[in-house]
Amino acid sequence: MATKNPHQHGVVVEEIEGLIRVYKNGDINRPSIIPSVPCTSSTARDFVIDKFTNLWVRIYVPSHPGTNNLPVIVYFHGGGFCVGSAAWSCYHEFLTSLASKASCVIISVNYRLAPESRLPAAYDDGFKAVMWVKQQALSESSEHKWWLSRCNLSSLFISGDSAGANIAYNVTTRLSNEHSCLKPLRLKGSVLIQPFFGGEARTWSEKYATQPPNSALTLSNSDVYWRLSLPLGANRDHLWCNPLANGVAKLRDLRIPAIMVCISELDILKDRNLELCNALTSLGKKVETVMYKGVGHAFQVLPNSQLSHPRTQELVSHVKAFINQ
Repeated sequence: MATKNPHQHGVVVEEIEGLIRVYKNGDINRPSIIPSVPCTSSTARDFVIDKFTNLWVRIYVPSHPGTNNLPVIVYFHGGGFCVGSAAWSCYHEFLTSLASKASCVIISVNYRLAPESRLPAAYDDGFKAVMWVKQQALSESSEHKWWLSRCNLSSLFISGDSAGANIAYNVTTRLSNEHSCLKPLRLKGSVLIQPFFGGEARTWSEKYATQPPNSALTLSNSDVYWRLSLPLGANRDHLWCNPLANGVAKLRDLRIPAIMVCISELDILKDRNLELCNALTSLGKKVETVMYKGVGHAFQVLPNSQLSHPRTQELVSHVKAFINQ
């Protein structure tokens, strides 16, 4: 809970202004910079998966009735693993629109945050959320019929943006190695929007990319997020941060489905995103790369230029084409 006198906590050891403040005594303060919104329409509902860890999902169905056999997207919000919520207004609005315009069912996951729950907690929550979807599909419960009846369970996609795209990538690789555990679901692909990766050596875009005003991700903020979310003692060449740290050949045995990677031209992550796409392509993996000109990180949920709206419409169109091919 936020406090009126932040100084009473003592020494601040890590901070991203307006988002998170971590104190030496272990207290953590997350200002309510973005409002959380409840489900107020008939097209979205919340369900608790694990009350002990507060793992829950918000499920969206298209607003237009009568359409069934729809692709299913399990989606993870961004926030550097440390902030954010499936209830944040910016995600609620974006995913409501995406479900309707791309004609899909979206299951938005509210996973545990770091530093209270460092990685792999978010990955474990992501995997558990997919297994929960499988359980509902097998049980055919009446409580979930309103969304299950509209799903094509053999057309499952894992997606997310920023840290959520990192989670999507790691959940995808885990599911691909445990393929038989998914039935009756069938994993068809992943949509990674500005995936949040890093490394000890800086890329050109990390050092020199021209950032839009009020950028959603700066290099210093990125470093803080990684310090707070990686296992204690790990550096940015940990595989969860830098999947290319041990060389491209280590990715050869990944049995991953088709991946679409959405990259922002003004994002500090641009080069890292391109490096991963090129590495996977070189190994024969099916990768579709899309570049969004003139916009920065998280433009689709935190508009940071006049181009944000038209580029978001492009993004929605690209996602729709990818999940329906």
